[in-house]
Amino acid sequence: MVQSHSQGSSSGGISRRDFLKVTGAMGAGLVLAPTILAQEKGAPAPSDVINVALIGGGTQGRVLLEQALKIKGLRFKAVCDIWPYAQSYAGGLIRNYGVDKAMPPLYVDYQEMLSKEKDLQAAVVATPDWMHAEHAIACMKAGLNVYCEKEMSNDLAKAKEMVLTSRETKKLLQIGHQRRSNPRYLLCHDKIINENNLLNRITHIYGQWNRSITSSGPRGYPKGKELDAATLTKYGYANMDQFRDWRWFKKFGGGPIADLGSHQIDIFGWYLGATPKSVMAAGGLDYYTKNGWEMADNAMAIYEFDTPKGVVRAYYQVLSTTGARGYFESFMGIDGTLQISENPSLCRLYAEGHLTPVADADSKAPAKEHPWEPYVKKGYILHLDEPKAPEAPKAVSQSILDVYKSAPPTTFVPKVETDANVHLPHLANFFDAVRGKGTLNCPGEVGYETAVQVLKVNEAVTAGKTLTFKPEDFKV
Repeated sequence: MVQSHSQGSSSGGISRRDFLKVTGAMGAGLVLAPTILAQEKGAPAPSDVINVALIGGGTQGRVLLEQALKIKGLRFKAVCDIWPYAQSYAGGLIRNYGVDKAMPPLYVDYQEMLSKEKDLQAAVVATPDWMHAEHAIACMKAGLNVYCEKEMSNDLAKAKEMVLTSRETKKLLQIGHQRRSNPRYLLCHDKIINENNLLNRITHIYGQWNRSITSSGPRGYPKGKELDAATLTKYGYANMDQFRDWRWFKKFGGGPIADLGSHQIDIFGWYLGATPKSVMAAGGLDYYTKNGWEMADNAMAIYEFDTPKGVVRAYYQVLSTTGARGYFESFMGIDGTLQISENPSLCRLYAEGHLTPVADADSKAPAKEHPWEPYVKKGYILHLDEPKAPEAPKAVSQSILDVYKSAPPTTFVPKVETDANVHLPHLANFFDAVRGKGTLNCPGEVGYETAVQVLKVNEAVTAGKTLTFKPEDFKV
C-alpha cells in the first residue's frame, strides 16, 4: 500500500499551514519577467522606457493599471474614459504611483487622444467587450501595441478583424487571459502534464467559477457621479445601470460565461493542445429576472476534444447565485488529477492509489519511495499532509476497500512560490515583448480560438442542442 507520506522537510513533505506560506512567498529562481518591479534601484535605459495609454479606467482598468505601475520603465501618459469619475480615479493612481508623479491628460474621445499624444507606444484596453475591437484596431493603426482585456470581443467578426489588423500593422496584440503567464499554470502545463506526463492519459476535465449574489448582483455607482442621459445615449447606453452592468446585455458582453468562464475554458484547450469538436450546454436567466438583464445567469457546458491519446470530455459550470467551492480547474488522468486555481489554497495534485512503488529487488515489500518522489526532488511538487478524516468503523471501511480494491490517493501540490498579483506576469510578458525581449503568451490568434469556444456556449444554451466545431472555425 502507498505510504501516507507524512515526511519531514528533508523528503519534501509539507503541512497545510506551511503550504499556504510557501505558495504565498516569492521563491528563488522564479523570475516572472525581466521588467517587473518598478521600485528597483536604477532608472531603465532610455530604450526600455515605454509610453502607455489606458483606455477604460473602470474596475478592470484600474486593476491592470495598479499592476502595470509596478513594472519598471512604464510611463502612463494618458487616460481615456467616457466617465469622468473613472478618468479621475485612474489619473489619480498614475499621479500618486507613476514615474512622473503628475496627473496625466484625461480624454473622453480616444481618437482625440491618439491624435494629440504622439509619443505613445502601447495601450492597455479595458473597455466593455463590445468596444474592444474599435479601440484596439484604432490603436494598432496609430502605431501602438495593444494589451486588450478578454473577451477580445463579443462579436467574432470583430475579433477576427483585430487579429488581421495586428498582422497588417505588425503591432502586438496580447489578450488578457492571464493564466497563460501565471508561474503556477506554466509549471503545471510544462512540467507536470507535458514534459513528465504525471497524470498519464487525461480523460476528463472539470472547471467551475461559482460567484455569490453579493458579487454578481448590480454593481451600482457612486451617487452624484452619474453620467448624464445625453452622454449615455451618445455612447450607446440606455441608462446608468446598463452602463455599469454591461456584461449582462447581448449588445455589450457575453454574460458570466464570457466574463468568468472565458479564463478557464481557455485553459482546457491550452493544456490539451487541442480545440474542441463539439459543445452542448444548458442554462438560463433564472434568478436575476427583475433587472432587465438578458444573458444567462448560469451555464453548464460539456466540450468534447479529440486528442492523440483519446477523447477528453470537459465539463464547465458558471453560477452567479453561490460562491460555494470558488473557482478552479481539474484535469483528471488515469494516474493522477491536477486541481489548479489562481487561488493557491485550492491547488492539489492527487496521485492515484494504484501507483504502488516498484518492489525492491531482494524483497517482496514495496519500495518506500513514491513514484512521484523524483519530481519532489526536482522541485516541481511537494507532498501535502492533508488533515485525516475520522476513520470509519473497521467493518465499514473494510467493506469499501473490498468493493473498490484501491488505495487512497496521495496528495501533492505544485511547488510555485510567488506573491505576484495574477495580472502582473501577463502584463510583464506583454511589455517584454514590446521591448523585443520575449514573445506573447496569448496573442490575438489564441484569444480568438478561446472566443470561438466561449461564445458558442451562449449559442448552445439558446439552441438547446449539441453544436459542432470545424477546424476552420478557429482560424483567422
